[in-house]
Amino acid sequence: MPVALGPLEGVRVVDMTTSYAGPTAAMYLGDLGATVIKVERPGTGDDARGWGPPFVAGESAWFASANRNKQSVVLDIRAPEGREVLLRLVDTADVFLHNVNPAKAAALGIDGEQLRSRNPRLVYCALSGFGLDGPDRGLPGYDLVAQARSGLMSVTGEQGRSPQRVSTALSDVVTGMCAAIAVNAALVRQRVSGAGEIIDVSLLDADLALMAPRIAAFHAGEPEPAPSGGTDSVLAVYQPFETADRTMVVAVGNDLMWQRLCRALELEDLAADPALAGNAGRREQRARVTEAIAARLATRPAADWLRILGTAQVPAAIVHTLSEVVKDPQVVARGAVLPVPGSGDELVTVRSPFRLSSVAPRNERFPALGEHTRQVLRGLGYHEEDITRMKRKGVVSDGPGADAGTVEVGVAGEAAAS
Repeated sequence: MPVALGPLEGVRVVDMTTSYAGPTAAMYLGDLGATVIKVERPGTGDDARGWGPPFVAGESAWFASANRNKQSVVLDIRAPEGREVLLRLVDTADVFLHNVNPAKAAALGIDGEQLRSRNPRLVYCALSGFGLDGPDRGLPGYDLVAQARSGLMSVTGEQGRSPQRVSTALSDVVTGMCAAIAVNAALVRQRVSGAGEIIDVSLLDADLALMAPRIAAFHAGEPEPAPSGGTDSVLAVYQPFETADRTMVVAVGNDLMWQRLCRALELEDLAADPALAGNAGRREQRARVTEAIAARLATRPAADWLRILGTAQVPAAIVHTLSEVVKDPQVVARGAVLPVPGSGDELVTVRSPFRLSSVAPRNERFPALGEHTRQVLRGLGYHEEDITRMKRKGVVSDGPGADAGTVEVGVAGEAAAS
């Protein structure tokens, strides 16, 4: 039976990121059991709190999707007293994440070298658009820009049409995953040797990793790729087709699948043609092959073909709309879509793309802005009158649940989850 505690139980993460990549990374660490303290600016908090519509009871669906399993503290780190609170908080942390411009981070005293001089075992993770070095290190980074500069957009879209962005926050989510991987690896070494780390993760590097097979093929002599719809540059057949009622995809990953596809579609002439026995030949005659398959698939509804191809063990799927995705029996059975507690099922998040057999899914509601400011500061040793004074000055602010209790804070690596 799964237990409630994740493998990162006892790990303390200070998350000073905004928007989507950093919050995604911190959320995955929280899903794995870490205590995640989200540090936000006064007034508006994380930029994503204002992303919408849609809003449900004033809360952004985008923000909710990347901020479960966290606490929120509001600090004005531009004020010396607010910056001192942040430094005291980081001194208690195992991990610190931020997406502040590298030059600004140094000016604020929160670059990797300065923070690790205070806390040598700190795993410091900087997320940015283009990395901590290079001529463009100071430029702001956004998903759209990264997709453009990485070449990802250059191969996406309909054949003969203009390049297209992949229509989701792809760069941000993948960058968040990369950051979470690197942080977990650094935590393993931290536990063994006590050594910290400075981790540099960027949107551009993450999108370049997505483009690795295309870059490798181009470097090996393939022509400059261009948008080609849903077709694959290497495999044939591997693309969408129109059936009698809707779009489906067919994925032929090897020569045996090709033979099974031909038999299932009753295209015996293609199956018997030695020129099409290998992928190179099918790719060379892609137009002929896909024309024959498209004509056959257009004669029946997608559901019929899905059954026929499933029996033939040929990978295929109907292109689902999101209204179908959330009702997909496999998605439902896996519990992939999680309702946000207290939202009446009007807000959801998507479960982490990993499962640990010993750990039950953790699904705490995203925090209200400043909800945990008082309890975190109490745990750092601040007296109530100090907190109230800083609140009057605008250095800190709190929100609902401000008197919920005290977070126990020990030395780095010994912070207990509240």
